[in-house]
Amino acid sequence: MAVDGALAVPGYAERASRLSGAVVWTNTPSAATGRPVLPDGCMDLLWTEGRLLVAGPDTRAYHPGGPPTRWAGVRFYPGTAPTYLGIPAHELRDRRVALADLWPAAEVRRLTGRVDAAADPSTALEEIALDRAGRTADPGPLLRALVAALDAGRSVAATADELGLGARQLHRRSLAAFGYGPKTLARVLRLQRALALARSGVPFAETAARTGFADQAHLARDVRELAGMPLGDLLARG
Repeated sequence: MAVDGALAVPGYAERASRLSGAVVWTNTPSAATGRPVLPDGCMDLLWTEGRLLVAGPDTRAYHPGGPPTRWAGVRFYPGTAPTYLGIPAHELRDRRVALADLWPAAEVRRLTGRVDAAADPSTALEEIALDRAGRTADPGPLLRALVAALDAGRSVAATADELGLGARQLHRRSLAAFGYGPKTLARVLRLQRALALARSGVPFAETAARTGFADQAHLARDVRELAGMPLGDLLARG
């Protein structure tokens, strides 16, 4: 998966979490940032000045609204958040919901106060994620193997065979873990691979060829559909 922290985005920083595969990030955007949040196969636990929320899996670019404010987040490894949060991913697809809608309100008030009072809200948020992970079942290796196979460019059919799953079983597990089917997940992961190459300066035609698109036009269509703007405009925004 692409690591946004490698980008020179004003106000944004990230680091690897102590929770396996997760990323801890902070963002204090300016009014002029205008940077969309792109689909990446992940879900996030979020804090913003007195509120705890969950960002569900996106199938299209999300454009934050409202005035600029401080944010902190834990971006979970794809497919793992539903186990930790206790809700199937498809119920949160393309949504941002209050954590109090998912967990007991009294517990969320206590946790919100804890993060609000912390010198570093992102570390406090990470502690919540670590504590939750320590009290839930491990998501297991199958989901990680699924993500790794699709992110390596394998077809959905070949991935299902490698994992010993039928098509319906793979689709059902993907809906619960990622919020959508394996074909959509493969498409999202391919987009992230392409963006990483394009951002590094690889020409668009070569980027398309190296990441499994039929041609540059195919890449351009997917970027427009998933990111909501042409690839050149997206790169210009950071």
